[in-house]
Amino acid sequence: MTEPASYVERPPLPGLAGVVRTVWIQRTSDAPYVQRHLPTGGVEVHFPLGGRPQLVGPLTRPEIEVIPARTTIVGVRFQPGTAPPLPAVLDELVDQRLGLTDLWRPTDRLVDVLATAATPERALLALQTHLLGEFRRANPVDPLVGAAVRTLMPWHPVNIDALAGHLALSASQLRRRCLHAVGMSPKVLQRTLRFQGFLALAQAGATASGRRGADGMAGLAVDVGYADQAHLSRECLRLSGLTPRRLLSGDLDRCACGHDHAASYRPFLASRRTPPEVARFVQERGARTP
Repeated sequence: MTEPASYVERPPLPGLAGVVRTVWIQRTSDAPYVQRHLPTGGVEVHFPLGGRPQLVGPLTRPEIEVIPARTTIVGVRFQPGTAPPLPAVLDELVDQRLGLTDLWRPTDRLVDVLATAATPERALLALQTHLLGEFRRANPVDPLVGAAVRTLMPWHPVNIDALAGHLALSASQLRRRCLHAVGMSPKVLQRTLRFQGFLALAQAGATASGRRGADGMAGLAVDVGYADQAHLSRECLRLSGLTPRRLLSGDLDRCACGHDHAASYRPFLASRRTPPEVARFVQERGARTP
């Protein structure tokens, strides 16, 4: 009997928390599944069990993937500025989907390990354990880029030139380092993280703060840093290909795909001074997530 389609996110192993945003297991049913991938600011690795792994480079636009029927994928979404040890800088991989074995030599043996794992959960654990070893041997993440990413979170509106000065870099130096380590300029990353912040608030079912008299979707748009709802709509079309209402299926507490993205968005909410209902969401989902 074929299992129903499912998608389960969870936090990474504690040792990966600084470099990995979330991990997941996705299963398709007897029919192919159309997946809309949105820009997150980071790269992803997708391991179809029994298939060939892929690296999804930093996205600046939506990507539509048709996942074959009866497929199980374990995946890892990296924080902006982090990635598996690769022979290329990330601005060479923007908006590309590439065979991971062509970029990361240790992957060949790992494919066999994951394919023979007793369960998808054990395969995901093996993948994370392998990544832990790789990151312990690899060069550390650029600390200035890490500081820039934290500052560019949507709850901290900042001028890019001011950020460069704070990091004792010129604007061109900051741009170059971000392009190499993240795959996009600081400004593009800021826009991407702002949109992710809006999705995090929507996923949490957050209530708008009421600033400027706005509520509902317009209020969340203002809270996350958009000028108004029209500004949000333009950015949503650019980054998802859909209007906010269509992306969220008309509701402010879930995305149209029906997936629970709590583990992925929790870091965004935790980095913000949250109103009580969002704080409860972070605490409750943190306690329930395996």
